[in-house]
Amino acid sequence: MFIFCTAFLLTACEKGKTNMSKESTGSDATTWKPIDSATATKAWMAYATPGDMHKMLAKYGGNWTGETTMWMEEGGKPMKSTSECSNKMIFDGRYQMSNYKGNFMGMPFEGMSIMGYDNAKKKFVSTWIDNMGTGIMKAEGEWNASKKSIEFKGTATDPSRPDKDCEMREVYTFTDDNNHTLEMYGPDWKTGKEMKTMEIKFTRKK
Repeated sequence: MFIFCTAFLLTACEKGKTNMSKESTGSDATTWKPIDSATATKAWMAYATPGDMHKMLAKYGGNWTGETTMWMEEGGKPMKSTSECSNKMIFDGRYQMSNYKGNFMGMPFEGMSIMGYDNAKKKFVSTWIDNMGTGIMKAEGEWNASKKSIEFKGTATDPSRPDKDCEMREVYTFTDDNNHTLEMYGPDWKTGKEMKTMEIKFTRKK
């Protein structure tokens, strides 16, 4: 499978290289760096093999209860609710799929995230969708070993300003095997300055 994928990639990229050479008169055509099939295969093998970061995510599989606190504006009254989350590793331990259920301002809320660790980028990657929108939030994050946390930075659609994506930040802190916290930050709708919009304290269900 790896040999097939590598061969396909090299063929496609070689065609792309040829097209760039024909169409480009600038520096684009000279930036392509061809590699041999053995090097490409080795890179793909490393890229596709789950490692320690994937094993760390797998430790947080199972069912969780969440204590959620939300803020609509800086200094505003916090709104509290409870939620449930189930985490499951998929594709032979390469990604963690999480399903959330709770409520938002008295309305049923459902969301799903896919989180993984990109071996090539050396970064965590995630996507998020829910029943309160029609877009996809995308983010990348760095592992902080001293804090046992991942800080994600990404973008999401702001329906009130659809011409520009909204910058978001999430921090996952893994307290221990049975507890972890998610903090979300986004712009205050009045000032545009970053504020803490949500915090969920997860406890493993027994």
